[in-house]
Amino acid sequence: MAYANIVTALAVLQFLIFGFKVGAARERYGVRAPAVMGHEVFERRFRVQQNTLEQLVAFLPGMYLFSRYFNPLWAAAIGVIYLAGREIYSAAYVRDPAKRGPGFGLTFIANAVLILGGLVGAIRGLF
Repeated sequence: MAYANIVTALAVLQFLIFGFKVGAARERYGVRAPAVMGHEVFERRFRVQQNTLEQLVAFLPGMYLFSRYFNPLWAAAIGVIYLAGREIYSAAYVRDPAKRGPGFGLTFIANAVLILGGLVGAIRGLF
């Protein structure tokens, strides 16, 4: 279970780092709080952080369920795919939002596998 917990913690830390990057972009481009619009690079960083928050809503319970009902080591491996997807998404989105697809795809697939796997495992646990 330790590997799954480590990957879970890394996902939350990754989200926090994306938040720090938003703050740095806010400072660099002079976007004063509470504004969320201004310089295009700031807006991209902000969107990366917000999208990551949206994905965490699925990722965290998915990690828990998959770890509990299947295998924590496999959950951790799938979680690493999620982390890589988020990094690819972030780098691509900041460069050119139209190229965010591969990173988003990895994130989506990892989340879908974790959630569906956890759901199937929970249902199997009923029988």
